[in-house]
Amino acid sequence: MTRRLHELDALRGFAVCGIMLVNTWQHTREHLKASDRNAVDWAIDNLLQSRFYPIFSFLFGLSFVLFLRSAAQRSDHPRVVLLRRLAVLACFGLAHQLVNPGEVLLPYAIFGALVLLPVTFLPRPVTPVLGMAVTAWAVHEGGGVKLIPGLFLLGMVVMEYPPPEWLLPPVFVVTTVLAAGLGYLWIRTTADPGLFYRGTYPAAGLAAATAYCTGLLLLLRTRARDALLSVLAPLGRMALTNYLVSTVVILLSLPLLTADPTRLTGVALAVGVLALQVVLSRMWLARFRYGPLEWVWRRLTWMEPVRGSRIGSVV
Repeated sequence: MTRRLHELDALRGFAVCGIMLVNTWQHTREHLKASDRNAVDWAIDNLLQSRFYPIFSFLFGLSFVLFLRSAAQRSDHPRVVLLRRLAVLACFGLAHQLVNPGEVLLPYAIFGALVLLPVTFLPRPVTPVLGMAVTAWAVHEGGGVKLIPGLFLLGMVVMEYPPPEWLLPPVFVVTTVLAAGLGYLWIRTTADPGLFYRGTYPAAGLAAATAYCTGLLLLLRTRARDALLSVLAPLGRMALTNYLVSTVVILLSLPLLTADPTRLTGVALAVGVLALQVVLSRMWLARFRYGPLEWVWRRLTWMEPVRGSRIGSVV
């Protein structure tokens, strides 16, 4: 279980990296003309855009099950505790909406309360069918925020019914081929509107997200494991803090970003901020159990003191 938790942290940190790059690009793109598209736009649009928030959504559903199990051990009313956790997340999301309209924390909290919590009252076999059906419907409808509930449910399914490890290589190969094929079809669609199908892009995004995740998990079974964990796991353990801080950095940097039509400044900023976040996250977690906002979230969820320092003091 400990190994799996480290891998989940690494996957979450990987998603943080991708979301930072995409968000920086999206904020920059909003201030530039569509006719100014270049190779950076093409690469992010076809290789990164819509590839990382599905990973985050999937992991949210998976973590939902982990938290509910933990809450059941500590409380006689685990669903009440979980609802309070979602309410705190909604508060973070509302505050984030004020500076970054369209962010995902508020939808996560809402869908968590309206979809994930009710599903816990249903028989377990219902969740896989419901998750696949909702995800398929969302893809057909063009993806976007509609994908979140289905991916939440699929994350729950994987936690409840862990797949065997031998599936990793074939799933990686199949989804890589699917991602490439669907991505090519989407590029053809933009050139020939007569081929348009709104489900192509989200399907390509989901295939690529799956390929990225399984590819990373395969790398975590090689000699590169320790190096990858040392970089990605701290980012993942402080995902909420790093995500919200990155928004502030992007917004403060907009004048600099929009002054560069090549978009390379945005890429450099994202990489630089992520590198700094890795260093600061490792330093913080060497001293504290939780990131600063993660500690606040946990403190308000449980409504009791939470030990934060690794040396025994309560912070």
